Amino acid sequence: MEFFKRKENVIKLHPAQILVIGFASLILIGTLLLMLPIATYEEGRGLSLIDALFEATSAVCVTGLAVVDTGSTFTMFGEIVMLCLIQIGGWGFMTTGIFMFIILGKKIGLKERLLLQDSLNVFSLAGVVQLVKKIIIITLLIETLGIITLSIRWSFEMPIGKAIYYGVFHSISAFNNAGFGLEPDNLSKWVSDPTVNLAITLLFITGGIGFTVILDLWEKKSFKKLSLHSKIALIMTVILNILGTSIILGAEFNNPATIGNLGWDGKLWASYFQGVVTRTAGFNTIDIGGLTLSSQVFMMALMFIGASSGSTGGGIKVTTFAIILLAFWSVVTNRDDVNIFKRRISQDLVNKSLSIVVTATAFIFLVFFLLTFTEKAPMNEILFETISAFGTVGLSTGLTYELSPIGKLLITLMMFIGRLGPLTMAFALLKTRKDAKVRFAEEKILIG
Repeated sequence: MEFFKRKENVIKLHPAQILVIGFASLILIGTLLLMLPIATYEEGRGLSLIDALFEATSAVCVTGLAVVDTGSTFTMFGEIVMLCLIQIGGWGFMTTGIFMFIILGKKIGLKERLLLQDSLNVFSLAGVVQLVKKIIIITLLIETLGIITLSIRWSFEMPIGKAIYYGVFHSISAFNNAGFGLEPDNLSKWVSDPTVNLAITLLFITGGIGFTVILDLWEKKSFKKLSLHSKIALIMTVILNILGTSIILGAEFNNPATIGNLGWDGKLWASYFQGVVTRTAGFNTIDIGGLTLSSQVFMMALMFIGASSGSTGGGIKVTTFAIILLAFWSVVTNRDDVNIFKRRISQDLVNKSLSIVVTATAFIFLVFFLLTFTEKAPMNEILFETISAFGTVGLSTGLTYELSPIGKLLITLMMFIGRLGPLTMAFALLKTRKDAKVRFAEEKILIG
């Protein structure tokens, strides 16, 4: 009884630590389910522990990297497990948990609201529960539209039941930016198909701009009335998508291993798809391993930047990248403040953005460095795989299937870090410190 009376005996966890534990628990459940014999077609055996852990992590972290072929390895049970992990991972375990609370009619306390605020990366506690309800409705609505569109398209070339199943799987995978497909070559057979290209890209672009931006657009219906966050997220998304499409088209135009042998329509669709998919989802309509080195390097940059905050995508986020660019511009133009759209960005946000970039770079370098010891592959392929895992993108030059057991564990760790965010992982690993009551004398040092 004395133990329960003493407050010091109660373990208090930082919100970041709770998020880490929550995602880790979800991955563990997924791993155990994928190890069941009924999850795979191979009789009497499920996946090995390492492979199941990799696949579960990739699904929960909505990445799309896979060490086995999804369509030929998993039974319907295994594929449904993967879909559930993708959906819960896309929402975030806290959003899913609050959704279950709402269904069961349970009271949502202050602690749950604080965790939800941290999970959704929103500014205020006000209306977070209502936000969850709107997120669920938006997700189901957009995914349903995707299912209908893709099912109708695929019904022309496969049985209606299979077409609907393909529509459900790929719609959920696309909106949540997971990138898992049921075909061995992903979506390559539809490289020039307008319906498939548009449906899949609109799904993952919508999921990648973030729920707060979608709601802002729905409510304001005018660009001028949007919040600063929404304006920056939308502008950066458009710029990066146009830039990505243009670079892929130019770099791969005469490459016979990718789009060189396609007609003009095929070249444009393939360049558009691969140019916009790089920042968020892991689908592909061309052979990623056949890309020129120039395209691979540029795609690494896009994967590092990633999607928008509060979305199903990963990376450092487009708003973080925009703040870094704006801070750089304020320095070279000798301005005291970081300004955009007649609004000032606080120094605290600039510092946090810099911290995210530095922490992300440190994690990527560490895992990349360790992989050079464990994997016998060209440096560009190892780095591509590492950044793809961090950005929860899921694109691969072909290295994923050849990873060593240690390499699989390292990429698994990278996907986990990428989904939670580098700063969240840093907060979870390090003890929080209170601000010092004493400030020391300032002294200048030389930089640059």
